[in-house]
Amino acid sequence: MSSSLLFSLLLLSLTTPSLTITTTTTTIDVTATIQKTLNLFNPSLLQQQTSKTPPSSSSSLSFTIHPRSSLHHHHHHDYKSLTLSRLTRDSHRVTSLITKLNLAISGTNNSDMKPQPNSLYQTQDLSTPVTSGISQGSGEYFAKVGLGTPTQSYYMVIDTGSDINWLQCQPCSDCYQQTDPIYNPSSSTTYNALSCGSQQCEALEVTACRNNGCLYQVSYGDGSFTVGDFVTETVSFGNSGSVSNVAVGCGHDNEGLFVGSAGLLALGGGPLSLPSQIKATSFSYCLVDRDSKEASTLEFNSAPPANSVTAPLLRNPRMMTYLYVGLTGITVGGKPLAIPPSVFAVDDSGNGGAIVDSGTAVTRLQSQAYNSLREAFTQQARNLKPTDGFSLFDTCYDFSTLTRVAVPTVGFTFAGGKTLSLKPENYLIPVDSSGKFCLAFAPTESRLSIIGNVQQQGTRVGYDMSKSVVTFSPNNC
Repeated sequence: MSSSLLFSLLLLSLTTPSLTITTTTTTIDVTATIQKTLNLFNPSLLQQQTSKTPPSSSSSLSFTIHPRSSLHHHHHHDYKSLTLSRLTRDSHRVTSLITKLNLAISGTNNSDMKPQPNSLYQTQDLSTPVTSGISQGSGEYFAKVGLGTPTQSYYMVIDTGSDINWLQCQPCSDCYQQTDPIYNPSSSTTYNALSCGSQQCEALEVTACRNNGCLYQVSYGDGSFTVGDFVTETVSFGNSGSVSNVAVGCGHDNEGLFVGSAGLLALGGGPLSLPSQIKATSFSYCLVDRDSKEASTLEFNSAPPANSVTAPLLRNPRMMTYLYVGLTGITVGGKPLAIPPSVFAVDDSGNGGAIVDSGTAVTRLQSQAYNSLREAFTQQARNLKPTDGFSLFDTCYDFSTLTRVAVPTVGFTFAGGKTLSLKPENYLIPVDSSGKFCLAFAPTESRLSIIGNVQQQGTRVGYDMSKSVVTFSPNNC
């Protein structure tokens, strides 16, 4: 090669600008985040903190909702053990959702998951404020619900993955510990038992008759269950109104991981869920930080904020309970990942798709999508100090010597092209009080993807059934 050609190549390399790929970043306040984990174990701060009930729309029906930690006092001595407990319950929750979907696709109902109740309900008889809490592998957030006449208030888990409303009732043959007194049917003038031939009773998947009274049973994939009388009651929404004759389960035998709540408020898509029974055209909730003492609202028939990111609300004919969203992709650092949209689609058999779930904490993604997310994130976060994984998290970082840190952005892209940009605390979370942060996503072998409540915190999530739209409104708690 001639000296003139070598000189030309050298000159070209010095004068041609190098190709650089710019990525979008955001900043985590490490110091403030770690301090928040320590505050959960400071008795003096816990006594000082009070939940403020935010105002709701005057034209809507509304419950206040609270995080579990503000109502149910944990027995953990440090944030690491609390996190491990949360993740264990979360795994139960995901198993329950996937099991329920698989049974629906196979044409099997949950009577095959039948528990062994005690003598009160023999096996042969059977074929709001929002607060953060975790029970039943769910129970991250509780709604303060008024029931009966005169009205008594009960903290109930809000669950977008269920259709049957229920609470523990006297006489209680086998009940778990709850924060409120157990509901007493004899103290309410609006309590009415449903007959076996009633429309509500016939809508149950698992039911039976006793003395012409309708019995119900709900079983969960983690082994939890509730059994009792199916009745109607008046439901009161704080000072915003009440609705009579709402079908609820009056559970006399309730076992499993429901500790803390009085029962469950079902927000799914089936005919017996609360939105369906009160004929709500829409509902929305905002989930506050699970480690805070703040409260937010669960609202029915309220208008979405103007700055909402919209996505299609989809239905799966094989599973009407779950609320599917038209998720088509994920961005990291402002760049779309090479994930085929079919990964998030429901196929003809009812498999696949992406649901938004209030009870699941950590977003689960199909392995193909998760691996793409993890690879892109770790590549763009090469300047961060990696550390060992933690429980179901395999991508973690050591921020112990940092006060603030820039991290790649993450977002969900929906059909129609709009992207919901997540705040850093929605996807890079502390797992202890020593500065260990982990990417709050996990892979699943199931074809079902689940957008969990860690990713939803601080965003008002709305479901407009009349328009088949899901709305996401950041910073609207």
